Amino acid sequence: MTTTSTLDTLGSAKYISLTTFRKDGTPVATPVWLVRDGGQILAITDPSSGKAKRLRKNPAAQVTVCDMRGRVKPGAVSAAAHVEFQDDASTANTMRLISQRYGFMGRILTKINERKARRSGATNTQHVGLSITLDPPAEACAPN
Repeated sequence: MTTTSTLDTLGSAKYISLTTFRKDGTPVATPVWLVRDGGQILAITDPSSGKAKRLRKNPAAQVTVCDMRGRVKPGAVSAAAHVEFQDDASTANTMRLISQRYGFMGRILTKINERKARRSGATNTQHVGLSITLDPPAEACAPN
């Protein structure tokens, strides 16, 4: 599958499993909402989440089409990726795009997550945007 068709499939999925890696290399998968923006996939997360902490140490990730519970079907489209944190303006745009895509449920879940964060004593209940760029397929990097 080409990078473009992989991006098309992942970008049109309702959920993707975003797999990040612990220091020892152990993968940790989390289902996330997403929106495609050009050549990237955008998502949001709590900046104090384990996912965000792992990405700060290692921006490498794996993205795979999944269901809302993070279950991946055999043969699901998957790709290696690189994740970058967005600035405040880009995060606001990502939040807007995700709210548009997921509608009422997106706004409800955002409020629930903010409330949970306040209860746990988090000082920052805001989200941070993630820009996910797919890595080129391995065969595209091999010399001819």
